[in-house]
Amino acid sequence: MEQYALDQLKTIAKVSTTCKRLDMTQRERLERWAESLEHSPRPYLKTLHETEYQPMADRLALRDDGTPISVAFADPILRAAGMENDSYGEAKRFFELSDEQLHDLVCFCHFGERVSAAVVARRLRKMAGYKPSGFFAQLRAFFG
Repeated sequence: MEQYALDQLKTIAKVSTTCKRLDMTQRERLERWAESLEHSPRPYLKTLHETEYQPMADRLALRDDGTPISVAFADPILRAAGMENDSYGEAKRFFELSDEQLHDLVCFCHFGERVSAAVVARRLRKMAGYKPSGFFAQLRAFFG
């Protein structure tokens, strides 16, 4: 995904900065992130290294292409709701997650170099309080 500064975009397109933000609850944002991961063309995504050991300023600035956070940022609905970039700090702010919660989703120490998008989606749904309907769906969620 190519990224441009707002000033650069204004030279090639008409840019409106008066768009009303889409209102979403935390649960809706987490659910949408999970959906984005389930529809990701990449079944495995990169993790971020040692998030818990980084100084706070460095941790908040952590980012990489091809991470679960970058999948969220690529989603136009999440951007319309106010997600501003694909950094660790922005994910923490936008999704209203603690460092511990975000660490459990994207850190190298839990998954190694790559994590399954489906695994992160399941964890997000659990954080959001998602309750699957149907007996087999509940069994899958319990053992997943």
